[in-house]
Amino acid sequence: MKQNDPAYGPVVFRDKSAGYAFLTRSTATSDRTIDWDDGNTYPVIDVEISSESHPFYTGKARTVDSEGRVAQFERRYGKADGTAPQGPGAA
Repeated sequence: MKQNDPAYGPVVFRDKSAGYAFLTRSTATSDRTIDWDDGNTYPVIDVEISSESHPFYTGKARTVDSEGRVAQFERRYGKADGTAPQGPGAA
C-alpha cells in the first residue's frame, strides 16, 4: 500500500430515521464510536438515507402518471394501429 492512501477499516453506518445500522469497511472516519454486537468498538457515521429508509428500496416510491401521458400522445399523434388522431387540431 502507498503511504498516501487513506486508512481502510471497519466502520458502522447508522440510519437514525430507520433505526438501522450496518458494519462495513470504509475510508470514512469519525470521532464518535459505537459498541457493536461482536463486543468491539467501531467508529460510527450517521447517514440520512440508507436502503432501509429510501423510498425506492422500501417500495414506497411514488409512481408517475404514465397513462395520462400515453393518452395525450395518442390524441396528438394517433395510435400505433395507424388510426388518425381525433379531436380539435386533427388534420
